[in-house]
Amino acid sequence: MPLTPRRLTTGATLIAALAALGAGLAPTATASAAPLPSAATAAEGTETPAPDVAGITAALNAAMADGAPGAMARFSGPDGVESLTAGVRDRATGAPMDIHARFRIGSVSKTFSTVVLLQLVDEGRLVLDAPVNRYLPGLLPDDRITVRHLLTHRSGLADYTNAMFADTVPGFEAVRNRVFTYQELVDLSLAEPRTTEPGVSYRYSNANFVVVGMLIEKLTGKPVDRAYEQRVFKPLKLRDTSYVHPDTRIKGLRVRGYLHPDAAGEPLVDSTEQTVSWAQSAGAVISSPADLNTFTSALMRGRLLSPAMLEEMTTVTPTDTTNTRFYGLGLRRYDLSCGTRVYGHTGTVQGFYTYAFSTRDGRRSLSAVANTSNHGAANTALGGTLEAAFCGPKPAPAASARTASGAFADSAPLPAERDLPERH
Repeated sequence: MPLTPRRLTTGATLIAALAALGAGLAPTATASAAPLPSAATAAEGTETPAPDVAGITAALNAAMADGAPGAMARFSGPDGVESLTAGVRDRATGAPMDIHARFRIGSVSKTFSTVVLLQLVDEGRLVLDAPVNRYLPGLLPDDRITVRHLLTHRSGLADYTNAMFADTVPGFEAVRNRVFTYQELVDLSLAEPRTTEPGVSYRYSNANFVVVGMLIEKLTGKPVDRAYEQRVFKPLKLRDTSYVHPDTRIKGLRVRGYLHPDAAGEPLVDSTEQTVSWAQSAGAVISSPADLNTFTSALMRGRLLSPAMLEEMTTVTPTDTTNTRFYGLGLRRYDLSCGTRVYGHTGTVQGFYTYAFSTRDGRRSLSAVANTSNHGAANTALGGTLEAAFCGPKPAPAASARTASGAFADSAPLPAERDLPERH
């Protein structure tokens, strides 16, 4: 039978998690709030489905069956908040996953960086279609590369992380405690052939958002952490969100991240402590599920950008041939099976997979995380939370689709896009 979420106290959750671990089984997801009503009413007056809590639960359990020590999701909508956790946030102590814990959000950071840069466009300090070299003279070898090309991943700048992490664990250990300058990261990209002519096609590259960080610092005269703090974190009261570089720690209540080695069967690597200097403005933000819900909802509601700039940000082009995945300015759009479109970003950083998405009106938001990486099946399974959260219940699949934890898998989860190379 599908799992039914139940309300548990913190103590009961801990006992259940530890008992399950002792038995060699993955603990099942538990809900920390009462189920939401059967339907919500959207701003335009049309009915939208309530989240499929059992489906979200199944997706979290599937992520664990596919190698994540733990996973969690938080859905917020007009009828309230639903928080679900599964497994552990710390393998050494057995501490259960905690919906209030902070974690590395990886490339979801790109949306934060984009908001800051588009605020500067709103203020007349930057022009989207101007050459990057107008603001950072001589940085790039091609004056045709514009600011817009960076934000849409159409610059042709090579993603230096492909070579950096070609061997996953050795590559990570080589940079875990290293501190790079922006220029060093740009030089790594420029040492490789460009992937496309400027503006021709989408080619995801962390190098684009390293340059975005350089633009933010040049135009504001402040480090990027100050720009994030003053322009996004404080206005939205994101108390659990911070840009952490080059400090290696996640302070306070935290989720520990675990990296899968390339060789099957090798032990997981605790990758929690690292500088993330290899990413910086492309991926060094730390946050929590509640803060991510607040951020994506506020962005879609127009609290951070002018209507014209938000329209620019949400104007998207396809990223592949599925015609379900698109990219705007530092923002993904997924078109779900029920016709709902959600906007946000995915994040992959060593030890963590993250999804943070909202509907275009900002009334419904989902954030989900699994504390592993370099294991694409877990990422795809976690992506099933989107369909369940925004499309509601689906017909029960055949019994053969059961997950290892005994829960039914959500049908046809949206394929996950990768922010870093996956090797398995």
